[in-house]
Amino acid sequence: MPRDASMTWLEENRTETSSAPDRPPAGSRFLFYSHDGLGLGHTRRHLAVARALTELAPESSVLLATGSDVVSQLGLTTRIDILKLPGLRKVANEEYAPRRLGIPVAEIRSLRSALLYAAIKAYRPAVVLVDKHPLGAKGELRAGLEELRAAGGCSVLGVRDILDERANVLKEWSADGMRERIAEFYDLVLVYGERDVFDPIAEYRFPENLAARTCFCGYVVNSDDSDALPESQVNPVPPDNGTGPRVLATAGGGEDGFFLLQTFMRAAVGAGWLGIAVAGPMSPALKTLERLAARANVRLHTFVPNLSRMFHSVDALVCMGGYNTLAEAVSTGVPTVCVPRTFPRREQLIRARAFERLGLISVIEPEKLTPENLRRAIQSLIGGSRPRTVGRENSALSFDGARQAATRLLALSAAQAVAVPKTTRTKEPAAWNRWANPTNAAG
Repeated sequence: MPRDASMTWLEENRTETSSAPDRPPAGSRFLFYSHDGLGLGHTRRHLAVARALTELAPESSVLLATGSDVVSQLGLTTRIDILKLPGLRKVANEEYAPRRLGIPVAEIRSLRSALLYAAIKAYRPAVVLVDKHPLGAKGELRAGLEELRAAGGCSVLGVRDILDERANVLKEWSADGMRERIAEFYDLVLVYGERDVFDPIAEYRFPENLAARTCFCGYVVNSDDSDALPESQVNPVPPDNGTGPRVLATAGGGEDGFFLLQTFMRAAVGAGWLGIAVAGPMSPALKTLERLAARANVRLHTFVPNLSRMFHSVDALVCMGGYNTLAEAVSTGVPTVCVPRTFPRREQLIRARAFERLGLISVIEPEKLTPENLRRAIQSLIGGSRPRTVGRENSALSFDGARQAATRLLALSAAQAVAVPKTTRTKEPAAWNRWANPTNAAG
């Protein structure tokens, strides 16, 4: 396999040492940060990587710093714990408000920043993995990153395949000098996707020094962790008792999925299939959905921790275009109708269109969503015109992103364990050696 550009950059910029360890030291510590202003995607990606990491290095520990209220219900395993941050609610791009605390925005930012700084200083992680926001929401992680850098730790930025339309990303990054900040603070950038599907390096105009330390890991999907969950939560899909095909609708975290689920329930009335819906733990209109579900004979669940396990048991899926849901749907091969979000960002629409071009899913854009259109789309999937042939085993896409990301994080930890004087650290961070880029990594 060809060597990726990040390997070249890292080897040229490493700090020379006489030797490097074959594996991270026993008990290596990692801190994963996600801001969690909308939905569950950031936390679920981090949990998938954390599980992969502790499977590869059972003596390592991962502290998940998250604002999510439901992370403890997602099936924590040994060596993974939570630093619960006061919750944020996204009100617009780059704008957040307290989810529950009735305090000014500046105060909750200061509180979260202090918690993150204290955790990094006391926990002393070898590596910090940050999801999407390089400096944290409204810069809340900057002091923690500076403490990490001063202590000789490594920092990694993880980003989903698509952030938003090019113009929006370039505007936001230019205003904040974000590309320069990434180059200042981060040793490595991990892209959770495939370059052939979407290339953020080209689309978002990464400068050369940033592109050189960027690695493509493949798609991150959550593994089957049913052993970590109560039996009643493993798979709530009812058995097939002659009720016909079973169609699942999910709106992810549920915060903005009411219209999709409402339309699904109306499409289910009189249909020849059994409807199952998962509203999501953040659904703001659960009572209304319960009434609609009763009228349509749709089985409604508020929250299913290991939702992707259900994909194996249904005949079709209706969902939004969130990263985790689509990656897991394609990896299981379930025939899928996607209705992507288009506001406040269009990343779901861009991803859905890219997957549709590859023949992986069907797309209904939100302005065209009606009960009739959705019913027709579902019927086309379960009527035999779209066989269930796409999946992890026979897809050209890589779904090993969690393990690939974990491998690189462990390699950075191994490099960090090599005695390097703090005075050698500069504003041009590096992973220091070849162990940060195993040759079997996707890229």
